[in-house]
Amino acid sequence: MHQGGLIRSVTLLAAAGAGAGLALAGAAITGHLDDTTTIQQIMPAATPAASTLPKSTGLTVQQIYRLDAPGVVQINSSTPTSGLGSGFVIDKAGHIVTSNGTLSGARTVKVSFSGTEELDASVVGTDPATDIAVLQVKTHSRSLSPLPLGDSDFVQVGDPVVALGNTLALSRTATVGIVSAVQHGIDELSGEALSHSIRTDAIIDPGNTGGPLVNSHGQVIGVSSQTDPGVASSATAGFGFAVPIDTVKSVVAQLIDTGKVVHPYLGIEVAPVTTGLARAFALPSSYGLIVQSVTHGSSAAGAGLRAGSTSVAISGESYRIGGDIIVAAAGKPITSEASLRDVIQTMKPGDTLSLQIWRGDKKETVSVKLG
Repeated sequence: MHQGGLIRSVTLLAAAGAGAGLALAGAAITGHLDDTTTIQQIMPAATPAASTLPKSTGLTVQQIYRLDAPGVVQINSSTPTSGLGSGFVIDKAGHIVTSNGTLSGARTVKVSFSGTEELDASVVGTDPATDIAVLQVKTHSRSLSPLPLGDSDFVQVGDPVVALGNTLALSRTATVGIVSAVQHGIDELSGEALSHSIRTDAIIDPGNTGGPLVNSHGQVIGVSSQTDPGVASSATAGFGFAVPIDTVKSVVAQLIDTGKVVHPYLGIEVAPVTTGLARAFALPSSYGLIVQSVTHGSSAAGAGLRAGSTSVAISGESYRIGGDIIVAAAGKPITSEASLRDVIQTMKPGDTLSLQIWRGDKKETVSVKLG
């Protein structure tokens, strides 16, 4: 993939001010949970062994299984229908990420790592909008194996993936597939809690729902979910879906911090400016995000942001040009959807976001009160 070293730290929270406990910071991508708990992302070097994944680089399925399986757990919840699913450890403090659907209506939750022994788990928080929940178990840190977290913004169609689960007390499972589609979007921009997902042909059944979807380097790129928000079930037969890990990082950080999640948004859909697009249509900027649509009644609409109206295609991709091009937010350059999302995720509804835009051949500043 695109990793620059064998080891880099990936953490979920930044320390808050005195007496404030833990706080969301920078979309929860950097920081630490406390003075002793960090998540270390360790990427083993590729080996010359033949891979059973449909790519010559990265780890074999067996290597991925040995690396990540110890951190995958089985979850049993006491609900009217008795839920069963999977989850995975994210830190040495005992936090476990899973699917909210697995816990729906749960009175008690138990977690099993292997064998038949179960641990009582407390529900830290749930976010039905993104189908994510966080549990916590109390056990010695040495018995926990946090999984390395990846970057879902760089996931592409055709990437090999492994869906891990712990469906039986004595058996962890692995199913192999590829990324079949990536629904791009930014939940905070569109106003939908989850406007994007990763679709895969790797089998995701009720037992491994909530488990990790892992890339060829053993890094978690999504949390397995059986359904795709906003898509009819008849259109998704034979496919599984995963909540992108970049969304999960933000949701998990807020759940650990406050027990709930707030989703600020602008109310727009955007497309990145490419060099080819800028040259072909003489755009005023070679980077930024072109506004593709503006949701009626949204904060973006109230601030007067304008969407493109001319449909064009280049390199097989469709765009609407002629609208505003966002090049900076809160004083930070915007070069991708991820960079804008990262700015928004540090804010809350009611905050004012300053956007620097190109409108035609003029650069302007627009202030938007987030919804």
